[in-house]
Amino acid sequence: MNLSDLQSKKVISVSTGRNIGNIIDVCITEEGMIDFLIIEQNKNLFSLNKDNIAKINWNEISKIGEDVILVKKD
Repeated sequence: MNLSDLQSKKVISVSTGRNIGNIIDVCITEEGMIDFLIIEQNKNLFSLNKDNIAKINWNEISKIGEDVILVKKD
């Protein structure tokens, strides 16, 4: 799987069903494994002034589907 394949998927919280955002980058370990995903969070009325970048650890990913990535994070 390429980074561009991951970037085309929406990141969805399993617990809330909320669309967290889109993948903009990944952090790779020295061994070549993905350590975490860097997400640009969706903006809403209450978070306009907040930093909209989040990290999703690889172990927080529940499932990578055809269109979405399900994560155990709110």
